[in-house]
Amino acid sequence: MNMLELHGVSKSYGQGGAEVHALREVSLTAAEGELVAVMGPSGSGKSTLLTIAGTLEEPTSGEVLIAGQPVSKLSRNARARMRRRVIGYVFQDFNLLPGLTAGENVSLPLELDGLSARKARGPALRGLERLGLGERAAHYPDQLSGGERQRVAIARSMAGMRKLLLADEPSGALDSVNAQAVMRLLLDACKEGGMAAVVVTHDAQLASWADRVVFLRDGRVTDETLAAPGPESLLAPERKQ
Repeated sequence: MNMLELHGVSKSYGQGGAEVHALREVSLTAAEGELVAVMGPSGSGKSTLLTIAGTLEEPTSGEVLIAGQPVSKLSRNARARMRRRVIGYVFQDFNLLPGLTAGENVSLPLELDGLSARKARGPALRGLERLGLGERAAHYPDQLSGGERQRVAIARSMAGMRKLLLADEPSGALDSVNAQAVMRLLLDACKEGGMAAVVVTHDAQLASWADRVVFLRDGRVTDETLAAPGPESLLAPERKQ
């Protein structure tokens, strides 16, 4: 089953001569158990694609389906419920709450969905431990390094029974060892837990962990390929020799 479907999605900002086309008739799917990487130069529409896929923005035209449900037909409350229960989102700037510990940040989505703080603590701690942060659960964001904050954000995005994970440069604040560990964790979550993931990355070596790589340029999908080991296999078509 496709957990994410974008059909002819376009997004424009502004009007007239000031109009900017961030996405132009983009179609993309991510099925259960599939990890899809999205690559492209700065300004190609990668982040806009994720915010629309995550129901944080509405497309100018086209259709978005999450777990088979057309997003356009959902009420505001139903979209918020979907973001809490179905979609995990990893932002470039982490979006951690400074007044909560790492453990509390990770458990917050579960508590918002009705779990008690006591019951939410267990899944939160397990998520942090999988990312090597079990001993940092009681620390606040300003007591953590940038890489640690990124891993807390990733643990939060995977808390609960999420079926779709959207990650915007999840390895941006990580060294190469931790970046590879994060990609392995995402791939395992897809293959073992049936989650679908769409990961925006500029790193071809990390994209090679994905099942498919989609290339964006000027808001359009210009190519799509099965990932293969080695960054040389993931060069955009116009750069291949």
